[in-house]
Amino acid sequence: ERPITIGDRVEVAGIAGQVERIRARSTVIRTNDNIMIIVPNTKFIDSPVTNWTYSDRRVRFRLPVGVAYGSDVKQVREALIAAAREHPATLSEPGPDAFLEKFGESSIDFQLIVWSEEMSRRPSRFKSDLNYLICKHLDAAEIELPNPQRDLHIRSGVLKVQNVSDGERAKDPSGRTTQ
Repeated sequence: ERPITIGDRVEVAGIAGQVERIRARSTVIRTNDNIMIIVPNTKFIDSPVTNWTYSDRRVRFRLPVGVAYGSDVKQVREALIAAAREHPATLSEPGPDAFLEKFGESSIDFQLIVWSEEMSRRPSRFKSDLNYLICKHLDAAEIELPNPQRDLHIRSGVLKVQNVSDGERAKDPSGRTTQ
């Protein structure tokens, strides 16, 4: 049995990339940064090996997406799936799906599931492209991305709150402009 072949996408001993050459004593792996790394074949025996393309080039990508509270969750799900379907490398079978994972501190957290064969070629580019499409579809649906939210508890005293609009600068009590 041969656990890897030329062209496979693998991870071994903290090194991830595409197998370029297999020799008697070592294997050459090309990383995403186009760096050739020579890995002793003993690492393939002594270490766990993840072969992303061993029997099937299809890989499931999971992309976390947080949206602002108050968003229509059904509309968010539809926008995420539409974004995934727009990418030409997204497989139609199994098709993309989106799940509401949890209610976070500052966001409603979804997970977009997308199947593709891009793990063997350009996984980072694929995920980046999907993120751009997600932004495009959420923006078109007027769904906001969240800002961190914090509750402020004041035990005593008085706190003056001043709302500063865009383009204005706040002033401290002495009248000096602050950042």
